[in-house]
Amino acid sequence: MKHDQKRHTYDSGIIGNCSYIAHVEKSTNISWLCWPTFEDTFVFGGMLDEQAGGEFSVKPESGIVASNQHYTENTNILCTVVDSEDGQYKVTDFAPRFEQYERYFKPLTLIRKIEPLSGHPRLRVVCEPVFNYGKGKFTKHRGSNHIQYENADVKMRLSTNMPISHIFDDTPYVISKPIYLILTYGSPFEAPIERTSEDFLKRTKHYWQLWVKHASIPTFYQKQVIRSALTLKLHQYEDTGAIIAASTTSLPEFPGSGRNWDYRYCWLRDSYYVLTALSHIGHFEEMEKYAAYIANITQTDRGRLQPLYGIMGQHDLTERTLDHLKGYLNNQPIRVGNQAFEHIQNDVYGQAMIALLPLFTDHRFRHQNHTFTKQWTTFILNKIESTIDEFDAGIWEFRNFENRHCYSNLFQWAGATAALKIAKQYDFPDLHERADTLRQKAANYIEDCYDPRREAYTNAAEGNNLDASTLQLIMMNYLDPASEKAKKHLIELEKELKGENGLFYRYLHSDDFGKPKATFLVCAFWYVEALACVGRLDEAQDVFKKLLSYGNHLMLFSEDVNDHDGSQWGNFPQAYSHVGLVNAAYRIAMKIDSPAFFESLYE
Repeated sequence: MKHDQKRHTYDSGIIGNCSYIAHVEKSTNISWLCWPTFEDTFVFGGMLDEQAGGEFSVKPESGIVASNQHYTENTNILCTVVDSEDGQYKVTDFAPRFEQYERYFKPLTLIRKIEPLSGHPRLRVVCEPVFNYGKGKFTKHRGSNHIQYENADVKMRLSTNMPISHIFDDTPYVISKPIYLILTYGSPFEAPIERTSEDFLKRTKHYWQLWVKHASIPTFYQKQVIRSALTLKLHQYEDTGAIIAASTTSLPEFPGSGRNWDYRYCWLRDSYYVLTALSHIGHFEEMEKYAAYIANITQTDRGRLQPLYGIMGQHDLTERTLDHLKGYLNNQPIRVGNQAFEHIQNDVYGQAMIALLPLFTDHRFRHQNHTFTKQWTTFILNKIESTIDEFDAGIWEFRNFENRHCYSNLFQWAGATAALKIAKQYDFPDLHERADTLRQKAANYIEDCYDPRREAYTNAAEGNNLDASTLQLIMMNYLDPASEKAKKHLIELEKELKGENGLFYRYLHSDDFGKPKATFLVCAFWYVEALACVGRLDEAQDVFKKLLSYGNHLMLFSEDVNDHDGSQWGNFPQAYSHVGLVNAAYRIAMKIDSPAFFESLYE
């Protein structure tokens, strides 16, 4: 398979500051921005409806001849260079983020710097935000150097050093020196425009480059890992510590599939993977913030942990559809909320345990958490004990049927194993016995999924279907990666689920929406990890390199990839996919540097 010019990719990048994420198209339009939080209505949503979604663009009157984008090195500052018949100009977009007064400054402020590079570009600046998912618009009020946007009690303001008449009356303007557009939510921008913008830009650049500098990133495809790490960082809502799966909703997994989901929430499973990836590169601050988020949720314990919560810890994420929007490339439905919050997914307890394990066992952190350790470990063991015999919806969130899933049992096993490590380290004999019993029970359930004829583990007890999630049996060291059992299991998964050029299907059996038509990109990165684990290191590196071709022009990755033409689909960028890249690169790098890498995770 060769990628050609016709394959579908998302021609945009993202900026953010851990308060919000905005999508910037090659055309310069802000096609997605939810304010004041990830979960709120978009104020710009052209990604889902060009007419109803509003617009915030800086376009040449003569039309765009060519456009390209790049990030300022090792930052989340995005530059878009546009060629027109009248000249060339650059738009630098960023969300201010830096340390100030011993805390992080991360306002609901978007700054756009427009500077001429050649010729005399004549530009039209359009800023038309919308309200309530495009159902309403803002009333515009003209000021001397700003435009005030109001709808009920919601206020936004665009401040600029450009003549305001050109924006308010939609007339072109010839730029001969840098101009700045500062859009704020809630509060007006009351400071010198040029000097403050340049100061914020300099300090934001310094923050991101220092964050990267303090990361421990091996040299194996270091540039790509850095971009993925920066992307993952933006997906934490720092105010509460929650980590979202993606900043978008309802981008289809495949055209016409109906598999359009709202991913602007915090899945406990996804958060575990994100924190694992960030810890691999030496960043633990995100884990500590997430611990506070989880602690807040457990204080309102309702008997079981949900698979996902709102970024403020909300339990109720009732799903509804927005029928007034056309949808991305006319793909409906548009969903807000996610019905999966009602699901039973019993892998979440083990993932919550492992995600925070370093806080209790790593000697750099454990002194801060002594009093909380036994309480937390007991809480998780209670949950595993009360749910270990249940059927559930599994990792892929099947909506209309349940099984005893191998993947869920694996993370019950892993959670109990992590609890064992804590019990040994802190000398909790009562917890040691409970954890050991649950670990064995989970292992027995996993073995119920073993098919001796195919010498592989199926997705569920008494099931016949193979599932990419069982690659984790090897990656989590449940199966000794050097064993024949691990190697044969991997071969069987390859036979059934491997697509072209290293892509991997989640599964190929029918679910609530029929048979999947796109591959799930993180599964391909899991495949790379599994190859490295069993010693097929050359193949792992080869597949990893192929997978990099499925990123867009900025090395941002979607959730799903069409196996036949390499097109990007699903919510974008997807935290899962970037986690997969970071972890696969880390696994290969450690194998290259140390053949003894990845001894038992818990010993």
